[in-house]
Amino acid sequence: MHTTPASANNPEPEPGGEPTLSATNRRDFLKRGVRALGASVMTIVIYDAAESAQDDAASRPAAELGDSPLKDYDWTRHDYVYLIDTRKCIGCGACVRACSNENDVPPHYFRTWVERYHISRAGGKPLVDSPNGGMDGFDRMVTGEDITKAFFVPKLCCHCTYTPCVQLCPVGASYRTLDGIVLVDDKHCIGCGYCVQACPYGSRFKHPVTHVASKCTLCYHRLVKGETTACVQACPAGARMLGDKKQVGDKVAELIATQATHVLQPQLLTEPNCFYLGLTGEVR
Repeated sequence: MHTTPASANNPEPEPGGEPTLSATNRRDFLKRGVRALGASVMTIVIYDAAESAQDDAASRPAAELGDSPLKDYDWTRHDYVYLIDTRKCIGCGACVRACSNENDVPPHYFRTWVERYHISRAGGKPLVDSPNGGMDGFDRMVTGEDITKAFFVPKLCCHCTYTPCVQLCPVGASYRTLDGIVLVDDKHCIGCGYCVQACPYGSRFKHPVTHVASKCTLCYHRLVKGETTACVQACPAGARMLGDKKQVGDKVAELIATQATHVLQPQLLTEPNCFYLGLTGEVR
C-alpha cells in the first residue's frame, strides 16, 4: 500500500491512529495565532486612537488645526520679531513689573527679567546679577574690581524658529503659532517639565499653582487685538521694540535687516526671533 510520507501538511499518526501536530506544525500554528491576535489588538487600538482624536479635536491647540485664535485676526499675515537695544536699557525694571501685572506672574518667577553685567579690566568672567529679576531696579554694587564697563541686558523667551521645547514636549502642549509665537496650551500640558529643562535660555518655569509650564507669550492676547506687549509699552527708554516682518515698512523689521544685530547663543541653531542691538561677547 502506498502511503504519503508525513510532513507539515500531513501530520504523522500516533499509535492510536489519531492524527497529531508535529513540533514544527505546532510552532507554525502558534505563530499564526499570535499574528491574528496582534492584528486584532492593533485594529482595536487604531480605532480607539482615531475615535479619541476626533473627540479631542475641538480642544487641540489652534496651531494644529489651522484656526486663527480670533475670528477677525489672520495670523498668516503676521510674523513677529522682538528687538532689544542694550545701549538704551537703564535697568529700571518697569518692563518686568508690567509683565508681572499683565500676565499675573507668580512672585519670584519671571517671564522676562533684566541682568546687569560688570566687565573687569582684568578680564575673566563678567559679574552678573539680577536681584528679583530686576523688577525693583538695581542698587549700586561695590565689586572690588576695576570695572571698565557695565550694562543691562533684558531677557525673555526668544520664540525660536527651531524650538527645543516644542520638539521635546511629549503631548504637543508646546507649539509655535503661524505668526511666530511659541505658546503653551495649559489644557494639554501635563507638567512633566521636559520643556523647562530643554530651553537653553532659561525662559520657562513650572507654575507653582497650576503646575504647568509657563513662559513669555509676547502678550499674545494683546497682539491679536493689534496692541503691543506690556513690556514694550512700559519701557521709558525705548529699549524694547516689537516688529512684524510681514508688514511693509515696519521699522523694527527694517532695523533687524539693516543693522548689526545679534541673538543669544547662535551656535545652538535655534534661530531666535529675539534680536539685540549693542550686544557684546560677554553676554551669555
